[in-house]
Formats: sequence, structure tokens, C-alpha cells
Amino acid sequence: MIWLVVALAGLLLAALGWGVFEAGWVRLEELDTPIPGLPEELDGLRVCHIGDFHLGFPSRGHNAVSKAVDWICERKPDLVLVSGDLLSRPRGEAELRRLLGRLENCFVVLGNHDFALSRDPFSRPSAVQELEPATLLLDEARNIRLRGKRVQIVGVDPRSYDARKAAPQLLADREAALRICLCHFPGIAERIPPQSFDLICSGHLHDGQIALPYPGGKIRFAHPRYRQGRGLLRRPSGLLHLSAGLGTTFVPFRIFARPEATELHLRS
Repeated sequence: MIWLVVALAGLLLAALGWGVFEAGWVRLEELDTPIPGLPEELDGLRVCHIGDFHLGFPSRGHNAVSKAVDWICERKPDLVLVSGDLLSRPRGEAELRRLLGRLENCFVVLGNHDFALSRDPFSRPSAVQELEPATLLLDEARNIRLRGKRVQIVGVDPRSYDARKAAPQLLADREAALRICLCHFPGIAERIPPQSFDLICSGHLHDGQIALPYPGGKIRFAHPRYRQGRGLLRRPSGLLHLSAGLGTTFVPFRIFARPEATELHLRS
């Protein structure tokens, strides 16, 4: 019996050690992203999507965020989108501002952890007001010109989403060449009308953060009701890109749910 206990203890320690390692083992991915009706001028537009930094909470997730920002700076994409949960505690704000200050053409929304709207006992409210030179969007839209075409980014405030009052479709401009919705919660794609946006970028799920794979899928212990925790998902409201994020919550490790940064190559 004692050997069984020792073996189980060893297995647990190995799993914890792997989880700590994986929390900093960031996946840097390029992904072809088909956008029906995308103007020819925007074909090949490169959009980097990252999120769920959770800075201020001790974790190797900080390493993942730093490596992701280094990678984005090297690649110089056309646009950078950050889908919320920037801070778990206020002490991470200085690092957040330093990292975002390195990113060009960067648009940001907040997440529930930025307001400590979660069950995480380690989270503290730390929502920021301005993140210049990055642009923070709270239920508002911005227009920019890329390759001579007007691109619109609409950001969703997590508080209005939580209150079921978010209506980003009312801000969407049908005349824009490309309409993007940036919202921390992927559930926004189910709440808005069909064809509201060309692209929706969200995070929140961490791909389960701790998962158990099985043939053809995996059990995600965080947010188990979602059958897919990352990647592209076609929804009536628009094409959803769901990021696994970069940081951690509750516990400082990931298991079979690597952190990631993604460069979307938009294709017509």
C-alpha cells in the first residue's frame, strides 16, 4: 500500500511540475482565416490576437505574455487585438503598460477579472481607465484605415455583457470594409444577430487551463460545457476566433491547454 501512495504522490508532483512548465510554454501560431466578402485590398491582412494576461498573479504565464509580445513586435502585424483579463491584481499594471506600449495599432478590451467579477479568490479589482498608446474600447467603436480601406473595431465592456445589456451590433457600420468585434466573452457570438461582424475575437476559456485529453477531444475542467476551447468557429453572427490566452487563474499552471498567441491571416 505504501508503494501505491508513493507512486500516486510522485505522479501528482510530476503533473504539477509539468503544469508549471506548460504555463510558460507559449504556442506562437499563424492561422489562415477566411472572411467572405473581404475586399481584395485586405486579402492577407495580418491581425494578431492575444488575451487573458492575468498579470499581477505569480505564474509562468507572465513569461508567456512577454514571449508573445516579443513575437508580435518582430512580426509587425497590421493590427493587434487584446481580448481582456489583463490584470488579476493591481501590482501588474506597470508591466501591462510596458508591454502594451511596445505594440503598434493595438486595440484592447477589459475582462471580468479586471473588475474581479469571478470566483477566483486571488483576484483583485484593477480595471484601468486609459492604456495609451493602445486604445481601450468600452462599448464603443473606432475606425482606422488599413491598405486604403476602412476597418472598424467595436469593443464590448464586460460589465454590460455581464448585465446582458451589450449590443455591439448597434455600433457596427455596414459601410466598413471589415467589421471586427472584440469581446472578452465568446458568448457574445450567440447573443447578436446574424452577419453582425466579419470577425469576432474573444478569450476567457483558457482552453480549459487544466484538461484531460481523450481520442477525438478533451475534457476541459474550466468551462466544461464548451466543446471547443480555441481556434476558429463559424457562427451566424460572424467568424469567431477563440484564443486560449496566455496567463492563468486560480492555480499557476496549465495542463494540456498551452498558452497561445495567434496571427490571423485574413483571406477573401
